[in-house]
Amino acid sequence: MTDRKTDLYALDLTDAAWRKASASGAENDCVEIAELPGGGRAVRDSKNPEREPLRFTASEWAAFRAGVFAGEL
Repeated sequence: MTDRKTDLYALDLTDAAWRKASASGAENDCVEIAELPGGGRAVRDSKNPEREPLRFTASEWAAFRAGVFAGEL
């Protein structure tokens, strides 16, 4: 059995389709998101796109979004 998290970090994101997150503010503090296989997501700071993005499995992403919308983060 392979580790899904390890698999996500092994993905090459060179050609990933990044989009501005809907929860990003209008002050240019933008978070960008790219969809990954299996429902995962990669997240990066638009001001520092060369830095390694965070990567979430589908269940981690769902929990993260729920926390953001609930004001927990």
